[in-house]
Amino acid sequence: MRYIRYAFLAVIAVVLITLALANRSMVTLNLLPSELAQLVGIGYAITVPLFSVIFAAVVAGLLIGFFW
Repeated sequence: MRYIRYAFLAVIAVVLITLALANRSMVTLNLLPSELAQLVGIGYAITVPLFSVIFAAVVAGLLIGFFW
């Protein structure tokens, strides 16, 4: 049973690494839309790789699901 668990974790690791390598392009995340940011005066933006946004969304969804 332990070997099946390790094999499953290895498959998940390969899938996540493949996903990360396929989505290396940089994306810009804005705190607010540009019109609202100009109105309020807060224009915060950050540029990160796309795979980090995907992984963060998955982790956030898992955490919300666990605690809900």
